[in-house]
Amino acid sequence: MESPYLFNDGSARASVTATSDIASDSMELTVRGLWTRSLAADIRTGVYKCLAEQPATMVIDVWDMRDADGASVPMWLAAHRAAGMPQPPVRLALCVPPTSVLAERLHKVGATQYLPLFAGMPEARAALASNKPLTDQLTVTLPPVLTSASVARDLVGQACSAWRLSPLLMSARAVLSELVTNAIENAGADITVMVARRGTGLYLAVRDDDPRMPYLRELAPHTGSVLDDRGLGLRIVHQAARAWGARAVTGGKIVWATVRSGRRLR
Repeated sequence: MESPYLFNDGSARASVTATSDIASDSMELTVRGLWTRSLAADIRTGVYKCLAEQPATMVIDVWDMRDADGASVPMWLAAHRAAGMPQPPVRLALCVPPTSVLAERLHKVGATQYLPLFAGMPEARAALASNKPLTDQLTVTLPPVLTSASVARDLVGQACSAWRLSPLLMSARAVLSELVTNAIENAGADITVMVARRGTGLYLAVRDDDPRMPYLRELAPHTGSVLDDRGLGLRIVHQAARAWGARAVTGGKIVWATVRSGRRLR
């Protein structure tokens, strides 16, 4: 799968939805509907999108998924393996009805030795938070004016200096500058900007009040007009970031990107 990693529908109608506050380093994935090959594909895609953000923790809620035979067990084992691949690994938990066939089968195969099961989301959140590694992050609320992009670039500079990630400075400044500029063009209210350390990389996120998802525009042939530069912003993000995407949140959206050394995810 190539980025951008977009969750276009955050409504209750969607079979797989993701939620997270901009200042949180935890993701929550909710699964609804009958277990089928189609739903399995949606879950696999949703897990991959969430892991691309490299959160510290991730909880998958399957209370509203109908899996009478517990046939989805291999999916959750695969999700655990995928969560262990990022550096640092993502701590994964499953929220599942304790008397369900799925919970019984997970116990039988020994999955609970490494994949925590919880009866409810409050218990899962509390347990993961109690043993969650501290994550460095800087957050600022900015007005939708052009000078806010400069403030965001300075925030990246502070982060790279404090966390000794100077090799990421130029790429991270370029990426966050474009994300903020895009938000400024569309936002009708203040935007929230966050820079966080995720292992040896940076996680950059911008929240605005515009629900429309970002997309890569096709570039028109160059004519010498300044309008030719329109659409270049997200292409800069696409090239400089290791991964990027967006998801709907109440009252708008969050657009994010990760910047790391090494191979990009595309």
